[in-house]
Amino acid sequence: MSAASCLLTEDQCLCSICLDVFTDPVTIPCGHNFCKTCITQHWNVNVPYQCPNCKEVFKIRPELRVNTFISEMAAQFRQPAQQETKLGKTETEIQQMIQKRQLKIQEIKHSVELSEEDADREIADGVQVFTALKESVERSQAELIDTIKEKQRKTEKQAEGFIKELEQEISELKKRSTEVEQLSSSEDHLHLLQSFRTLNTAPPTKNWTGVSVSPPSYEGTVRRAVNQLEKTLSKQMKKLFEVELKRVQQSAVDVTLDPDTAQPYLILSDDGKQVKHGDVKKNLPNNPERFNPCPGVLAKQSFSSGRFYYEVQVKGKTDWSVGVARESINRKGNIKLIPQNGYWTIWLRNENEYKALVDPPVRLSLKCQPQKVGVFVDHEEGLVSFYDVDAAALIYSFSGCSFTEKLHPFFSPDLNAGGKNSVPLIISPVNHTE
Repeated sequence: MSAASCLLTEDQCLCSICLDVFTDPVTIPCGHNFCKTCITQHWNVNVPYQCPNCKEVFKIRPELRVNTFISEMAAQFRQPAQQETKLGKTETEIQQMIQKRQLKIQEIKHSVELSEEDADREIADGVQVFTALKESVERSQAELIDTIKEKQRKTEKQAEGFIKELEQEISELKKRSTEVEQLSSSEDHLHLLQSFRTLNTAPPTKNWTGVSVSPPSYEGTVRRAVNQLEKTLSKQMKKLFEVELKRVQQSAVDVTLDPDTAQPYLILSDDGKQVKHGDVKKNLPNNPERFNPCPGVLAKQSFSSGRFYYEVQVKGKTDWSVGVARESINRKGNIKLIPQNGYWTIWLRNENEYKALVDPPVRLSLKCQPQKVGVFVDHEEGLVSFYDVDAAALIYSFSGCSFTEKLHPFFSPDLNAGGKNSVPLIISPVNHTE
């Protein structure tokens, strides 16, 4: 084979029609060789049957048979070309893989840079807050000590005044005692009679029976100082939540309701931003995605990584539930909206009963009724947080959550209750707090 392969050059293994290495080479009666497909197509178009090279004409279309010798020679020439093509393709793929990994390195480095910036900003904010708190504690402590010392000074001053008066009276009484003693030993009876009336009367003194120095009362002093400190801390906490809310709002996403998941009694707006409970059950297919009988609906959008945030207006409602749910949740029958079942939600019942739905539920004591609720999810941190948007206050957080699949925003306007709870839940555009 090696000797035979030396008989033909690469040019001799090329078809003169397609100018490529022979594929299924055939020899026609004049002795010239062509790819079987090339000469067949040539003769299908050109009649009479003529050799493309020497122009010899054949009255009858020649029968074509593969020239095995030429075919083997062509294969010898084709292999290096194929290998070169494969090597070129492999090289291209390797270079693409290198570029992708270089881009990934840049992406990771950029993420680290952003993380460092976030960490530095968080440290700076934390130092500022704790410095202010430390100064506030030290100031409150100093004021507390001054208050107590001032009370003690007043007590001491009052005692000193009483002691000074008593000492003056003692001095007067001692002086009178000396005079009485001298007079009693005198033999001058006339002088005794003259002085007796004056000395027999006690010198003017104060009635000290009801006079006392009571230790000052410090009851409530520390408590009042701590209360004041608590107010300062509350102001700082409010500032912190305002900053926190600004940050989570950066993860805002556009959310619309999915009508295929809505319970048949629910009424959705045309833009998919509002939902309320109606009195008439719609004739809808009971597909697996649809809630029934739970008055719930999911958003079309789902999220499997990163962070996302949305806001829903709850103003005017007496009952509602909002949060997020796993894609695989059960949507039929009576549903318990707890994390074990794939739901992370809070709700309102009876106008003022707020609860975080864990097992057992946690009652939430809120200073004011939220008009708009913000829902924030951080997949990597395993966190679901709820905010009172207008008050910039944290309502509740589920932490340490494990998210193993896509999450959908979840909404339930609850029952209409004869019109008492007819106001819709409204998905609101996020206006970043100033």
